[in-house]
Amino acid sequence: MGYHTSPKFSVASMHRSVSREVTKKTFSSPHKIQVTHSMPPHKIEIFKSMENWVEENVLIHLKPVEKYMITEEALPTYQTQINITDGIRDETGASPSSWATWTRAWTAEENRHGDLLNKYLYLSGRVDMKQIEKTIQYLIRAGMDVQMENNPYLLFIYTSFQERATFISHGNTARLANQHGDKSLAQICGIIASDEKRHETAYTKIVEKLFEIDPNGTVLAFADRMRKKITMPGLLMYDGCDDDLFEHFSAVAQRLGVYTAKDYVDNLEFFVERWNVEKLTGLSSEGRKAQDYVCGLAQRLRKLEERAQEKVKQAPTIPFSWIFDREIYQVIYKCKPSMFLYLNFNNHDLISYHFLE
Repeated sequence: MGYHTSPKFSVASMHRSVSREVTKKTFSSPHKIQVTHSMPPHKIEIFKSMENWVEENVLIHLKPVEKYMITEEALPTYQTQINITDGIRDETGASPSSWATWTRAWTAEENRHGDLLNKYLYLSGRVDMKQIEKTIQYLIRAGMDVQMENNPYLLFIYTSFQERATFISHGNTARLANQHGDKSLAQICGIIASDEKRHETAYTKIVEKLFEIDPNGTVLAFADRMRKKITMPGLLMYDGCDDDLFEHFSAVAQRLGVYTAKDYVDNLEFFVERWNVEKLTGLSSEGRKAQDYVCGLAQRLRKLEERAQEKVKQAPTIPFSWIFDREIYQVIYKCKPSMFLYLNFNNHDLISYHFLE
């Protein structure tokens, strides 16, 4: 997902903008100066004016409830993040506004994924469910700091990247599961990937509309978002044992090619082209600088891919509590903001897999 200003490129190191001094045992985010409500108040009117457009162009990407065949756990942290965003928040908890309707329905759809994966993990009998549940509790208690600043411009750029990344990573996991003979897992991940693609389309359209209404403000936000890095919500996950849990699993994700630095740069290029960033005109001097930064960023990041690949090849073997402290070669890939798939290997053979929501 994303990550840069002189970025370091393993999947884990791209997320290390958050201070490593955070002690996961305290379940708290790093103490640092937090910017809030960075969007100028007058721009809230832009989002109010988009209500009818959202109803006609975004809500159509929701799937009817009766067509769902999978369920999942809640995503309290992520929904909270959206509901504190200026201009789109759900003021009552049951607001009929288009923005609030989308947020609740989107959360409901995501919520179905995790529950299915958790049940799949439980029924596999291959993992220590107590450790899994402990990790879930630690992660929710720790929260996340993705530097949204209550700013919907930053939020929707972030979610566009997240949804595309999860679409890719679920698809890659389906492919790996199929290769190793697990047709059920392949089907599950394929269905989830299709859901993520719909969500990607919705968020991408929102940002596209913002570029149409406010090109200067949106390109400034795009550059700001990339400089801040798209920090992974799971960065603070902890199992009660490993203070560097996210880093260890991210290294193997890069190694197996489930979601890599290359994928991230590919996504950056995709959005630059999709939103026609290079063709923007009428920008302020700051807007033009932001445009140049965003359009040239992918080329600079490409130079770091090989370095990242070499780094993950040197990753040590680490015991994981979720699999009873066995030291095996393992890969993690990020499915959603708080959902991860772990593939366990011994001598390059897939011996087990599980999900963490």
